[in-house]
Amino acid sequence: MPRLILIGPPGCGKSTVGAAIANKLSIEFIDTDSAIEISYGHKISDIFVDKGEDFFRDLEFTALTQSLSVKDCVLSLGGGAPIASRAQNLLKSSQTPVFFLDVSLAVAAPRVGFNRDRPLLLGNPRAQWQSLAETRRPIYESLASYVIKVDAMSVKEVVDAIEAKL
Repeated sequence: MPRLILIGPPGCGKSTVGAAIANKLSIEFIDTDSAIEISYGHKISDIFVDKGEDFFRDLEFTALTQSLSVKDCVLSLGGGAPIASRAQNLLKSSQTPVFFLDVSLAVAAPRVGFNRDRPLLLGNPRAQWQSLAETRRPIYESLASYVIKVDAMSVKEVVDAIEAKL
């Protein structure tokens, strides 16, 4: 099973922090969004548009299931990956430490860019992000072994905080 799992809203740094800590620990890094794009052969935004959210969530659940069987890796989940109850059940039973990277809209906004490649943020991206973050927060918190408020932290500081918890 993975050494640790990173969860949180878009723009919290899951991919950046995940790659950095995996590098520091000299273990594999798996990002479920990247795994889906590689296995399905299309960008996440295209899958959403062409096949719909339900289809994407099924691919995401498959990626999560497969990734949980990889030994000694850092696993970063897409923002919506832990939301479905079936995913929550898998994560709770995995016994892997889960780190919720908590971030404010002010810090996430420039990172995300609110571009068209974020299908759930179309329309009013800031309001959509805020709504998603508020809806998902209780789930992230319930799954988290640790919550790290990343707003004022560098990538190195987040990595060091995670490593200290391990």
